[in-house]
Amino acid sequence: MPSFTEISPEKLSRLIGTRGAPTLVDVRNDEDFSADPRLVPGSFRRPFAEVAEWGQGLAGPAVVICDHGAKLSHGVAAHLRAMGVAAETLEGGFKAWIAAGGPAVPEEKLPPRDRQGRTVWVTRARPKIDRIACPWLIRRFVDPSAVFLFVVASEVAMVADRFGATPFDIEDVFWSHRGERCSFDTMIEEFGLESEPLLRLATIVRAADTSRLDLAPEAAGLLAASLGLSRMYTDDLEQLEAGMVLYDAFYRWCRDATEETHNWPSAKKGA
Repeated sequence: MPSFTEISPEKLSRLIGTRGAPTLVDVRNDEDFSADPRLVPGSFRRPFAEVAEWGQGLAGPAVVICDHGAKLSHGVAAHLRAMGVAAETLEGGFKAWIAAGGPAVPEEKLPPRDRQGRTVWVTRARPKIDRIACPWLIRRFVDPSAVFLFVVASEVAMVADRFGATPFDIEDVFWSHRGERCSFDTMIEEFGLESEPLLRLATIVRAADTSRLDLAPEAAGLLAASLGLSRMYTDDLEQLEAGMVLYDAFYRWCRDATEETHNWPSAKKGA
């Protein structure tokens, strides 16, 4: 049983991917990280010995992750708490996370980060489905601080080159459609995020994005909501923020509520 300053892998797995997920900090030393260069989804690396510097700007609550959940994570979490940041450690560390079957994002698949430590992505303006679903996946499971640039289609490649951004959901780039599968499918596969809820959501996204509504009955609702959002907002970034809530809801349905039904009227008293 974890102590009051620890969180179990099982409990953390229920938080990752949700709006209330904590800030995840990987403080494994270089030797431990090189032995398994993957990250708990949504986490970022920081040197444990420099916690006094980077900890000042950290937003809590936070979960600190080392290899075994021992001295490094406990020491960093204690430092953070001394700075006023609510911080716990992952019980058993990264190894316990993997042993429990938790997903892990390969570091080699992450794009370069900017000077603020953020991944930067660029795609076509006026997003509808895939270009909202992909940013949602990145922010919830890969890089919560990711920056998204929406530009006219003809300029995506040049903006990517000049501003060090990673292009997605356009032709002839790595992060895009592959056959009948969408960019969202590609990201789930490449980032090692193939959980049952995300694969279910991917089917809905694919059905809505490629006009194959027969693949999932929920796709018609996602399509309608997505087209409605695109007409409510002229600012792509405002639309993205509204779309984040939409995909939060679809993800939680995929994870927690697929067996639940709803009807009216409710059961009458005495029935």
